[in-house]
Amino acid sequence: MLIRPWDATLGESEWREWIAESGHFGVLAVNNLDPASAPVLVPTHFTVAGDEIVMHLAKANPVWPHLEVAAEVRMAIFGDYAYIPSYWRAKAGGPDEDGVPTSYYAALQFTCRPTVVDDPQGKVEILAAQLGAFQPEGRHAELGVDSEPYGKMLPGIRGARLEILGVDAKFKYDDHNPVEHRERVIGRLQERGSGLDAGAARQQRRRLEEIGDWKEFRNQE
Repeated sequence: MLIRPWDATLGESEWREWIAESGHFGVLAVNNLDPASAPVLVPTHFTVAGDEIVMHLAKANPVWPHLEVAAEVRMAIFGDYAYIPSYWRAKAGGPDEDGVPTSYYAALQFTCRPTVVDDPQGKVEILAAQLGAFQPEGRHAELGVDSEPYGKMLPGIRGARLEILGVDAKFKYDDHNPVEHRERVIGRLQERGSGLDAGAARQQRRRLEEIGDWKEFRNQE
């Protein structure tokens, strides 16, 4: 993933806070056992637990033979994206048609070392972590190897723990452009209000408040 200096994360706390607010849904990418075939991609919910990503998938999922032998995998997440029309990006005082369109988005790519979990108690621990993250209000049955209904369903799933080895984090919101330009686009995103425009405007506002003028920010580093 190409990351320009002005699109780079401001630090680990930024991407962790962003992912905590996201839908915790992404794509697990695993090399195919057949090197001539495309990688195996699995859309799934996941939970970040410290320096691990944990998840469970159906035992029938075709990814398992590939995952069992993989030394490294990638987990990709993206959100708060929006198309920015050309006429929103025209230079101040210039004709609208001279602008160049772009995309705004936040994206994370984790490089991970996978471990497949088949131990029943290990799978219960993964389910507990995921229910704790997605359903903190509780209101679910007791989790346990011998508890109903989850106990009898454990043979139908397998768990995965992905040790995080590296993170590529990108927040692409025109941070290198003048403050006035970014303010103007935030207003237009809020006015248009389609798709994920509100989220994109929120991320651009947050980055604008933290970075301010890009040239001045860069010189302070």
